[in-house]
Amino acid sequence: MKVGVVDTTFARYNMGAAAVDELKRHAAVAIQRVTVPGIKDLPVACKKLIEEEGCDIVMALGMPGGKEKDRLCAHEASQGLIQCQLMTNTHIIEVFVHEDEAKDDKELAWLAEQRSREHAVNAVRLILYPDALIKEAGTGQRQGFEDAGPAR
Repeated sequence: MKVGVVDTTFARYNMGAAAVDELKRHAAVAIQRVTVPGIKDLPVACKKLIEEEGCDIVMALGMPGGKEKDRLCAHEASQGLIQCQLMTNTHIIEVFVHEDEAKDDKELAWLAEQRSREHAVNAVRLILYPDALIKEAGTGQRQGFEDAGPAR
């Protein structure tokens, strides 16, 4: 198995390093990491990792800013990632942390670290242990902040 990790220089936290570290803790898989300038560069980098490097799954990590234009860019990047998944028939785990999700830089760093690590575990489960995800269906899992829990 080979996992691709794509992160950005625009992010204010090294999300790729956290993801790679967590992947290494949970599975003996090959890891191919690429860093691009911004979130709109993520789709083509993911596609190249899948088609040219043979990745079985890719994590796309980015940190959009807190302004309206940043939300629009994040949406466009997300649409590109979805299109890439459909074109390649390969999962891409989108890991975005919006700057306005946190009250300050300390919480932003914590959230970026947690979300990157939790989604790395999700990537491993998706390709190696899919039954683990089935067991969590409907449980309100959240990456980063506290889980929501199931609706009662």
